[in-house]
Amino acid sequence: MTLSLARIAAILALPLLAACAGAPTQKEPPVVPGYEGVQDGEFLIQPVPVQYLYDGNRREQVAYAGSEAPGTIVVDTYSRKLYLVEEGGTAMRYPIAVGREGLSFRGTGVIGRKAEWPAWQPTANMVRTRPDLYAAYAGGLPGGLQNPLGARALYLYRGGRDTMFRIHGTADAASIGHATSAGCIRLFNQDIIDLYNRVPNGTRVKVRTEGESLAVEGPQMSDAYGRIVPATPENIAKKEKDLELIAKQAEKDRVAAEKAERKRLAACERRGIEPEDCPRPAPADATVTVGTSDTSRSG
Repeated sequence: MTLSLARIAAILALPLLAACAGAPTQKEPPVVPGYEGVQDGEFLIQPVPVQYLYDGNRREQVAYAGSEAPGTIVVDTYSRKLYLVEEGGTAMRYPIAVGREGLSFRGTGVIGRKAEWPAWQPTANMVRTRPDLYAAYAGGLPGGLQNPLGARALYLYRGGRDTMFRIHGTADAASIGHATSAGCIRLFNQDIIDLYNRVPNGTRVKVRTEGESLAVEGPQMSDAYGRIVPATPENIAKKEKDLELIAKQAEKDRVAAEKAERKRLAACERRGIEPEDCPRPAPADATVTVGTSDTSRSG
């Protein structure tokens, strides 16, 4: 069969058209509604990665049977949840991370001050004990994406005085739902903005005792990944299995690291380089972000 000149030209043009089409577009990561990226004034808050929004670790309206009046904030450091009590037996529930300072307060207080993108300053004790982390910020850190107080802060007062107890945001999304080495009560930045917009100054805040938490939430436990879950037989069994999987993976990682080390030293030996002078691979970015740890004072 004889092809026409037009047919031949069309066939020859196909590879060129394919090349012009370019590579397939990269699929965007999934975004959970309510946790999208937010342009907040001059700051762009990134979406919360979906892996941190597992069941129970996202904002949602739930049934609430507590005795607190609507409009009250209830903080449960044991179940790592914060509730804003609503009318009609419901509450908006937010997951939280709890730091060392967050465990020091019990009882009630009121929101005495609110701030958007608050400034932060480490205490003298923090600078003295960890100068490597905090000395550079001794004069204070202005509000921003790397500030440990995040996008908003609510300051708890009692008897007209600042208790140093804070409810605030964080850029460290991975910490939400966990216990942290320092800080007060932190939420995803998207959640603290939502809470901030719902509550005025003077809002009553109640921080539960362990007994109150147990009576309302039931027994809780940490799973294999440090997340709080109900202490059920199913979760206890799952934790044991997960710990076994984590241990196996750690052993695989150890073997791989040893193999890589032997390969590195062998390469240096072939080049006549002594082990102590053998170069190591460039480390991953180890920059310390103060927003992942401490939140004790703000200006």
